[in-house]
Order: sequence, then C-alpha cells, then structure tokens
Amino acid sequence: MFSRRLVWPLCAALLAAVTLPAEERNGWPLIVRQSPPNAPAENVQYFGPLIFAQHATGEVSGVRPLYLQARVDDKETATFLYPLFSWQKQPGYREFSFFKLINLRQSDEPGQPGERGFDVWPFYFSKETGDPATSYHALLPVAGTIKNRFGKDELSWYAFPLYLHSEKAGMEITTAPWPFLRFIDGAGHHGFEFWPLFGHRGRDRDYDRSFYLWPLFYKSAKNLSEPEPTVSVGALPFYTRDTAPGYISETYGWPFFGYTHRTQPYRYDEQRYLWPFIVQARGDQRRINRWAPVYTHSVIKGYDKTWILWPLYRHAEWQDPGIAQEKNQFLYFLYWSQTQRSLTNPAAAPAHKTHLWPLLSSWDNGAGRRQVQVLSPLEVFFPTNDIVRQLYTPVFALYRYDRTDADTSRHSLLWKAVTWRRSATGKEFHLGPIFSVQTGVEKQRIALGNGVIGLSRRPGERAWRLFLFDFNRKPTNKPTGAPPS
Repeated sequence: MFSRRLVWPLCAALLAAVTLPAEERNGWPLIVRQSPPNAPAENVQYFGPLIFAQHATGEVSGVRPLYLQARVDDKETATFLYPLFSWQKQPGYREFSFFKLINLRQSDEPGQPGERGFDVWPFYFSKETGDPATSYHALLPVAGTIKNRFGKDELSWYAFPLYLHSEKAGMEITTAPWPFLRFIDGAGHHGFEFWPLFGHRGRDRDYDRSFYLWPLFYKSAKNLSEPEPTVSVGALPFYTRDTAPGYISETYGWPFFGYTHRTQPYRYDEQRYLWPFIVQARGDQRRINRWAPVYTHSVIKGYDKTWILWPLYRHAEWQDPGIAQEKNQFLYFLYWSQTQRSLTNPAAAPAHKTHLWPLLSSWDNGAGRRQVQVLSPLEVFFPTNDIVRQLYTPVFALYRYDRTDADTSRHSLLWKAVTWRRSATGKEFHLGPIFSVQTGVEKQRIALGNGVIGLSRRPGERAWRLFLFDFNRKPTNKPTGAPPS
C-alpha cells in the first residue's frame, strides 16, 4: 500500500529533474530549478525551502535552517546552527568560532610570519607569532599575560582577583586584590585608590581625579596645562557641575533638574525638568522640545526626529551624501518603513522598504526592482544581516513576489509549489510537477507531469498537437537575434 501511494507522485517529481525547454523546472517538493533568461545565475531548491543552491557571481548553498556555505572568488565562509558555529577560509587566513566564545585564528600569508590565536572566553587566551614580544598565553584565573587587546598594551594576572596588572601608554595600574586596592604609576602617573571608599590619581599638568564613597562624591580635572581646564565635580544625588572653555552644565537633584550653556565650539542652551521627561534646548544646528512620553521633537545636526506617545509612533528624517532618508515606525517594529530619495536627481522614483510584522516585508529600489514576502518575522530585526536573509527568511516565505524590471516578474506560493512568471518573451505557470503552461514567441505548451503528456503549438500553427514524453532540452546555440527562451 505504501509503494502504491508514492510511486506516481515520485515519478512525476523525478521527471522534473530532466532539463526542460523552460526557464523553470518545477518538481516540487523534490526539486525546483530556476534560471533567469540571459543571466549566468541559477537557483535550485530541494525538499521545499530546506536545501538550496544559488549560482551567480559566487556560490551559496545550504540546508535551512542548519547550514550555510558561501564561496566568492577565493573566500569561503560557512555557518552551522547560526549564530553558534561559523568559519572562514581564504588564502593565507582561516578562522573558526563558536558563538564568539571559542575562537581559532590562523594566518599564514606568504612572506609573512605565521600567526595563530586561540581563545576560550573568558578563561583562556593565546596568540603565537614566533616573536616573544607579541606572543602570549593566559589562563583565567590562574595566571597569564595578554598583549595589545581589550584597550591595553599589556594585561596580566596571578590568582585573579588577588592580583591584576595593566599597562597602557606607559601608565601601569596594579590591583591587589581586584577591584579594591589600586596602585597607579609610570610615565608620570601616580595615585592610590581604595575602592569604593576613596581614591586619587593624576599627572602633573595633565589631569587630577579623586573620589570618596564612589560614586557619590568625585572631582575630576583634565587639560591642566590649558588656561582653563575641564573640571567635573559631584555630590550625588544633590549637585553636579561640569565646566570647560565655553561650557558649563549644572544639575540639581541629580539627574532631574539642570541646565547646560555652551558658547564654543558651537552655541547651545538646554533646560532640564524631571529629566529625561521634559527637556528644552536651542543651539546651532540643534533644537529639542521634549514632553515625554507625549511628544518629543529634536533636530541635531540635520537629524530630525519626532516621537508621539512614546513608543507608539516615531518619525525621522536625515540626509546622507546625495540621499534624503525618511523613516516611520509604529511600536518600534510592528510597522517599519524607510524611504530614500535622490538629492541629485529629484525626478527619480524613491526607493523604499516596509515591514508589517510579522506578516510581510516589501522592498523597492526605485529603478524597477521590487520584492514582497509573506510571512516575514525576522527581516525587521536583522535588516543588514545577509546570513539571516539567506538561511532563515525563506523558511517563512509562504508567498513571494520578485520583479527585476517592468517586463519581468515572478510570483511563488508555498515555497515555489505554485509559480507564475511573466517576461518580455512570454509567460509561464507551474503547479508543482502536476501541471504547467508556457506561452511565448517560440512555443505554446500545456503539460502534465512536466512533459509526460500535453499539448503544444509553434508559431504559424493553427492547431494544437498532442505529445507524449516531451523532454527536449533547451537549445544551447541559437541563431543570431533569436529571443531567449
């Protein structure tokens, strides 16, 4: 009984793998192969959206949502259970990572000393270059030294947190035990801190900082060699004051009430009442009217932003080089829309991207290319993540619309089980491997089982003719001027 139920569907689907005289070979769910006309690109998917391969300027293939591999020129990248496992390979360099916690790097460029690094966050860090000055091995909390990482020239420890030593630009900080006792020395720096009770550090004609009962009382001064240094003092939560050349900011009942007055390098005045809810500010290329959460409007260096009933509605406008940008959001991501307009060519059609979460995403580049997908729960959260777009987004594509220009478009339903394509050379409809229709200048064709039986008619013929097993291959050589198939 099992074999009888499957034999005919399997046969029909397998026949779809035969190269047919069409732009699409649909043997859904086993295989769907699409080849755009006159383009060195091909998309193939197996078992619905699960297994796929794309060939264009590079090769991308994978098993959704588990595995993705991409090859472009000499560079190869892959990921498994993204974002857990990822690796990269190119001439002279290899890298492997597990969730950015376990990282292995190896560089072997010709003519350059080899370099290898291995990290197991936050316990083990290593780098081997063949040069003791740049190589290191460190095991936390036992002992080790790290060089030129984490913003430090050198970072070392023994039985952490009992002992920690850091060095940057000649300044050395020894903490024993961390984070309570700190000794600062080197390159003119000096100081001692017993955190959080009190502390002081400084350097002549450079800076002077001290605190008591951190973070309640503090004083910091820098640029001491200047006629007017930059000074910050605070007695939280009662009062804070920051001064610099052409600048003063005071806060009373921190952080709720205060003001800022600046005259250089630009003019700016700000009043704060129950910060961050009520803020009024004016200045050069700056303007803020905030009555949160009811209404907020600010313009800062050309970035115009408005909130109404935060976080209900957000509107923003700004300009990038040659492009005017506009973005609208409703509840952050439930509705998200961005429009781009050319400043150099105002007559050009705008480009836009819209998300109605989780129902659909729509994209139009303003030059004839457009895409729509239903459902789309991830695109609004990962707008620039190509791995998510390749590996996860197609799994939700119950419906997809692609238009490459005014004459060429394709609709697909249920992961390409049903497709309909229109182009300048004709139209093409597929109901999986069961039924297909093709119309064009070269041939008209109605087929069952992807060509097991059907009707066809060529140009100049008045009558349709019956055919059996029409699996003719797409011609590879055409006379000059022949239209694409």
